[in-house]
Amino acid sequence: MESSPPLIISVVGGYAPPAAAEVLAEAVGRELATRGAAVACGGLGGVMEAVCRGAKAAGGMTIGILPGKDHTAANRYVDIPICTSMGYARNVMVVHTGRAVIAVDGAYGTLSEIAHALAEDIPVIGLDTWTISQHGEVDPRIVVASDPVDAVEKALAAAQGRTGSAGTGRAAA
Repeated sequence: MESSPPLIISVVGGYAPPAAAEVLAEAVGRELATRGAAVACGGLGGVMEAVCRGAKAAGGMTIGILPGKDHTAANRYVDIPICTSMGYARNVMVVHTGRAVIAVDGAYGTLSEIAHALAEDIPVIGLDTWTISQHGEVDPRIVVASDPVDAVEKALAAAQGRTGSAGTGRAAA
């Protein structure tokens, strides 16, 4: 019997976030794993480590897409470290690995990930993160979540509604 790969959701956020953002990210990771989704992130500290810690606490799988070529730079909760030697250019890989993106807090690297996702029509769920406006109007494509459970529910719904072949595995019901 052939099994399908897990649904992967990318989670982006800052390297040095406030403690409240780390709490949110850890809860997002735990909720994603509980629902059978794997987590992809930048693999380092801050929001990235917190989301991986939460996912691992719930038995989930984590993927860290690293900026350098040293796999040991990954946080200790990363199951699959992917070395890119690409610096911030890896942000494109982070957002394309998931079927949707959850942004938690974040600095300019996170903003670039949000922009890459929006430019490629990858759904973005925002949890206490950036808003983007164009011509004085807030871009509604960053779907605002009220809490970690809401963020995960919205991300899974958006991911399962996408067409295409990459990362089309299904989350457990």
